[in-house]
Amino acid sequence: MRSKVVFSFLALASLLPAQGAVSMLTESTESAAVEAGSPAKQAIAAFEAGRHVEAVGMAKPLADAGDADALYLMGFAHESGQGAEVSREKALDFYVKAAAGKNQNAVYRRAFMLLGSKEAADRTAGREALEAAAVSDPAIAGRILGEVYLRGSEGFPADSAKALSWWTKAGDAGDVASILLLARLHEGQFGFPELLHQKKANDAYAKAAGLGDAGAMAALGSRYLSGDEKLRDEKLGREWLKKAIDAGEPAAHLALGDYEENVKKDLKAALAHYERGKDAGQVDSMVRAASCYIDGKGTDKDVARGWKILETAATSGSAQAHLALAARDLSADPPKLLAGYGHLVAASRGGLPEAQNELGLLYLSGRLGDADGPAGAAWLTRAAQAGFANAQNNLAILFEQGAGVDQNFNNAGQLYALAANQGHAGATLALARLVARGAGTDPSLTKAWALASLALERGEKSAQELVDALALGFDATQKQAAAKELETIKAEKPKTEAPKPQTPKVDVPSPGGTPAPGAPAPAAPASR
Repeated sequence: MRSKVVFSFLALASLLPAQGAVSMLTESTESAAVEAGSPAKQAIAAFEAGRHVEAVGMAKPLADAGDADALYLMGFAHESGQGAEVSREKALDFYVKAAAGKNQNAVYRRAFMLLGSKEAADRTAGREALEAAAVSDPAIAGRILGEVYLRGSEGFPADSAKALSWWTKAGDAGDVASILLLARLHEGQFGFPELLHQKKANDAYAKAAGLGDAGAMAALGSRYLSGDEKLRDEKLGREWLKKAIDAGEPAAHLALGDYEENVKKDLKAALAHYERGKDAGQVDSMVRAASCYIDGKGTDKDVARGWKILETAATSGSAQAHLALAARDLSADPPKLLAGYGHLVAASRGGLPEAQNELGLLYLSGRLGDADGPAGAAWLTRAAQAGFANAQNNLAILFEQGAGVDQNFNNAGQLYALAANQGHAGATLALARLVARGAGTDPSLTKAWALASLALERGEKSAQELVDALALGFDATQKQAAAKELETIKAEKPKTEAPKPQTPKVDVPSPGGTPAPGAPAPAAPASR
């Protein structure tokens, strides 16, 4: 079950900031900002400075007099519990009054609260409020509606076509964020393979770039250089990346470095670009440059320099750098357990499934003291839900053995299947054994033989024993059925990530007390 800590310096899927979920919060958008001459401006400023009780005291008389911005602040205070008691009813009441006074932010906060309600009528009211707001404010309301339909909710199924429609309307109204969301939607970053269309994604990036968004310029340039081969254009790619650099986007150096390294195979030129990105503070360029020095790519080896750059990248927030440093510290002789553990926690909290898998195994190993099964299972669950095959296999082992979680062969089988669908040889053999025994599933010796044979083809040599043992008991008809089963399994399209409906829910504590990924936090009142 134990695996080695392995790290690598891989290109990011996108030059845009990684997002687990689109934010529904409007914050200081143009339509929601408080006017400079608002009587509530001082109260808003006090709230933003953290003086919540004082801010509420300043806002209350203004709210009693009907000031819309003060009413909004009072609603937010009661929603968030900052400076006032938490009260959904009072928050909604204040938002209704603020919205009547033309405070657009109140419209969005009220809709946001209603959409999170357990009552279908509330959710419908929230959606309808956003649709009404979209008439006068198609940019922000359209962006939020796009997310509403992308996510879906209880009794409110996800609808990718409507998400696409609303983001298109918001983009046409000039909302750059919605245009970038369209690009990501067409690149498959939110799922929905039926909407995958790289040309449309590039067109969206071009539209956002034309509106001056430097990140879109870098994204477009990188895709012209290293994206879909049918859409590549080196001249255009370099032009857009130069524009991005001129606009102050250091990720463009990363894209150029990756192009030189992976496409042009010019390691010296790649390092030069990584160095420029590093000097501009781009953390992924730091990680790439460190790799070059540690491995001697495009330069003489300078391991000490490489590790020093990685330490800077980790300090700057690079989860990949933390994972690399964790690998170094945990494999040292003697191991630097506390330092390695700290880096591994930072990398895991940074969202790296590889790190979450290793952290889970570290908790289970007992190297930190007593083995902590629930914590180990919790981190493995996070990595498994992200589609990391090794974590799916490791978590399946826990369910099969009842280690750190209640024994559950059904969960084990589902997880082994998810890992096997990604080509994991060990999980394929483990699934074959469960199927042969009928543990958590209907028994099928022919399917078990097919899975064991596939595991053998994938390099799991120990599968030979099961293949031979099962074949000994087959007659001619069973042998033919088993061979056909193998052909069917091999013809299935591999799945690269865990479909959420199929991922078993594990009732274990959340690691570190951190909130669930993507959990929204209330937006603070904004002033300008």
